[in-house]
Amino acid sequence: MRILLLAMAGLAGLAACSNAPQTASAPPPPPRVAATPIAGAEPVKCVQLQNIRESRVIDDSTIDFYLRDGRVLRNNLPGRCPQLGFERAFTYQTSITQLCNVDIITVLYQGGGIRQGASCGLGSFTPIEPPARRG
Repeated sequence: MRILLLAMAGLAGLAACSNAPQTASAPPPPPRVAATPIAGAEPVKCVQLQNIRESRVIDDSTIDFYLRDGRVLRNNLPGRCPQLGFERAFTYQTSITQLCNVDIITVLYQGGGIRQGASCGLGSFTPIEPPARRG
């Protein structure tokens, strides 16, 4: 009987601590940066892997590729890639020295060890003004 009362008292204490709804919320994504296409620059189908300095995921359907020569190429995926904007990490495999609009990226889940998520196709690479040069 004493154990039952202690267990009930413990449960009542836990219930009192959790009257606020518990929801897991992701940090808000950074504001989407409006891309300023470079006048006269046509989208390209591929970019040399050795020229990519870094990539920055903007949201579930946009990735900016920063090149070693200072150019920025924005890739607007043909469709939304689930969790890409939240995880901001992806991988790819290619048998050539280029990343192309026919290649597939795979979202990487980073919590509790790296796991693979959705796989999504890339789009064309559109030259945009680097953010530092925008007014």
